[in-house]
Amino acid sequence: MWSMSDSMAQAAGTRVPFDAPDSARRRNALGWVAALALALLFLASGLWKLADAQGAAVRMAQARVPESLSLAAALGFGIVETLAATLLLWPRFRRWGAILAAFLLLAFLAWFAIHYSALRGEECSCFPWLKRVVGPGFFIGDGVMLGLAVLAGLLAPRPQGARTVAVLACAVTVLALVSYGAARFRQTGTPAPATVLVEGRPYSLQQGRILLFFFDPECMHCFDAAQKLSRLRWSAARVVGVPTTHAQFAPQFIADTGLAMPISTDHEKLKRIFPYTAVPTAIALEDGREKAPLVKFEGEEPAASLKALGFVQ
Repeated sequence: MWSMSDSMAQAAGTRVPFDAPDSARRRNALGWVAALALALLFLASGLWKLADAQGAAVRMAQARVPESLSLAAALGFGIVETLAATLLLWPRFRRWGAILAAFLLLAFLAWFAIHYSALRGEECSCFPWLKRVVGPGFFIGDGVMLGLAVLAGLLAPRPQGARTVAVLACAVTVLALVSYGAARFRQTGTPAPATVLVEGRPYSLQQGRILLFFFDPECMHCFDAAQKLSRLRWSAARVVGVPTTHAQFAPQFIADTGLAMPISTDHEKLKRIFPYTAVPTAIALEDGREKAPLVKFEGEEPAASLKALGFVQ
């Protein structure tokens, strides 16, 4: 009797009959709880990456992903995470979604295990709202999510409809590319405010070439980026530092990195106009308008981009 009812529930793929045994209903409810919890995390993470691929690429590079692959990795993971979440929410595709989610979690665990010594203590930035640092707790958390993926997959009905899954994958990919293209379009030519406060005085952003350097004085990635900027040969361009937090440590940051730059205290004003999601970030301005955002600070960057813009020799 139990096996027949359970088979009927799995064949339906969407709901368990009202008169099904309690065990079948409990299994169905448990599968939904596991799938919903995992889908919420992956949907938030995937859409977060697709909405700000450049910022996600910065976080990828900080997690030791090669700079040349960081943007592709951000878009790729955003697409797969969003697709996995969508499939988890659809019972007849749930097992495929669980397999995708488990694959991603295993890849994350393996990557952070390989680079554990370099990334230990660093913020993971894997999921929005969840502030986690790389350490034992990180692996426990991902292990719990992996368990949810296994549970959701085991309790899901047999998957069907591969053609629909292919259509969903194409739709998510198109969404990602359109979102990235729109973000790039919005970032070009944005007018800067007429003046900002620099060293306590109004400072014009309307003439010449200016690089706004958003940094956290306690961020090692920002420290390394500032040292790279300090070694460049600037071509009649100025650098203005914009500390995002702990502004009182900015003078020591300048002394330690060797990057001579005046400091602006108008962080909130500038962030509203040039939003960012990760530091270091730089905004190249020319005659009061944005020429390009700079979020890569490894390998040949940002020297190559600044040279192409005419900011450095």
